[in-house]
Amino acid sequence: MPQDGPVADAPSFEPAEPAPLGVERTPTGRAEVDALLERLADADHLPADGHTEVYEDVHRGLKSALTSLDARPAGDARPAAAPGPPRPGPTPAYDNTHDHRS
Repeated sequence: MPQDGPVADAPSFEPAEPAPLGVERTPTGRAEVDALLERLADADHLPADGHTEVYEDVHRGLKSALTSLDARPAGDARPAAAPGPPRPGPTPAYDNTHDHRS
């Protein structure tokens, strides 16, 4: 039987409004990384097509932070690996041609 007016269960094809996901972020103790992780909250207030920019920005920042862990601190003039004592050459096989036992 047809009804007059809007139907309560009719599907909506309009995009949903942005809403926070409620994901908790645990601090890492590294200010740079914590700031980047907090930047993820920016995506909570953007439509889905805006999330990519935030995620890529955070990814670049985290990649840079990880790369900086491999870099030597400024003024560190130590060589990458300190040379150790020279390694002995190969041990010659025992040669008994001069073994003069009586």
